[in-house]
Order: sequence, then C-alpha cells, then structure tokens
Amino acid sequence: MPYIDRTTEGHRAPHVLVALVENKPGVLTRVASLFRRRGFNIESLTVGHTDTPEMSRMTIVVDVNKTDANLVQANLFKLVNVVDVQDVTRQPAVMRDLALIKVRINQQTRFEIVQLMDIYRAKVVDVCLDSMIIEVTGPEAKIDSVVEMLQPYGIIEMVRTGLVAMVRGSGHFTGLAPDETGNGHEQEAMPAGAASNGYHFDDDARLVRNLGM
Repeated sequence: MPYIDRTTEGHRAPHVLVALVENKPGVLTRVASLFRRRGFNIESLTVGHTDTPEMSRMTIVVDVNKTDANLVQANLFKLVNVVDVQDVTRQPAVMRDLALIKVRINQQTRFEIVQLMDIYRAKVVDVCLDSMIIEVTGPEAKIDSVVEMLQPYGIIEMVRTGLVAMVRGSGHFTGLAPDETGNGHEQEAMPAGAASNGYHFDDDARLVRNLGM
C-alpha cells in the first residue's frame, strides 16, 4: 500500500524517491535545473545531511499523474554527483512530514486547541495572547487532518518541511563515492547468495543493501 494514498479512479498516488548525492556546491542547483528542463512535476523536495559528511540525502515526491517516476529516476542517475536513487513508495519504510502551524486563539479556545492537539500528539512550541504555534510530525494524512481541525479557529500561517523517508530494517545507502569515470553506477557481479530484491548477507550474516557499486 503506498504511503501517500490518494489513489482514486483515474488518479494515482505520488511516488517517493530517495537519492544519495555528493555534498558539493551546486548539486541542488543541478537537480532543480534538471526538473525545470524536463518539466517534471515535483510535489516536494527535501534535502539534508547524512551520517557521512561527504553525502547529502534528497527525498523527492513525484506526481506520477503528470510525470513518470521511472523517468525522473533515470535522469537523476545521469547527474555526476548522484550516487544512488531508489523508489521507496512500495517498500517497507518510515516516512514523515513536519509542519509548523500558527493558529489564532483567545481565552476560550486556547485550552480547546491544546486538548485537541494532544489527540494528535502534536506540540505547542510557542504561545502568545492571540496566537500559538503548533508542531506536528507524521504521515501526510495526519498533518492534513490537523490542518482541517484547526481551520475553524483560523490558521494564520503554515509551513511544511516536505517528506523524509528511510527504508525499514538494515538495508541502507552505502555512502560510497562515484567511481573515477564519474557516473558511480557501474555494477559489479552480485555476490553468491544475493537476493533478487537487491539485499544480501555479508560476512557477519547481516542483511545489507547491495547497491552494485
């Protein structure tokens, strides 16, 4: 089941791509320029640091009703600084969005909103006489529900970070730099016992992601 479930008749749910890129100046500009040139319809693009200082991680939500996710993935692989790209839409993964919502309050509604946010496990991070800021983290549907519940009180402003995602289990990006040819995507022969889903057991019998690099 897709994480972002907006599937209706004639409308498909977005796809979530996760890309590992070299942490160098201009990489984000190249990715954004690629999307602009190709006319890709991207719902959100989130970039952040990883445990490897030389690498950054991008989470890209693609509107597949207007853009082919496989085409986005293939074009990202062509960029020199892109190490790996995965479509994690249908993989077992933890995916989260974060929103800050500023809402109007008065003496009567202040406690109503606090009690309401407790149901969603949201946090009140700032309070003044006529407004409060609420922080909520979770799936897209949860945040949409919080927004819907707060609208009658009057939302002053809102910002959302965009989606971040991580595959469950011990599967992981290696953080290896591209090879000297510059593409970083030439594959080695898969080790004995490698599974068809791209995972294999290493010498310590741990299940690890085989990126074929």
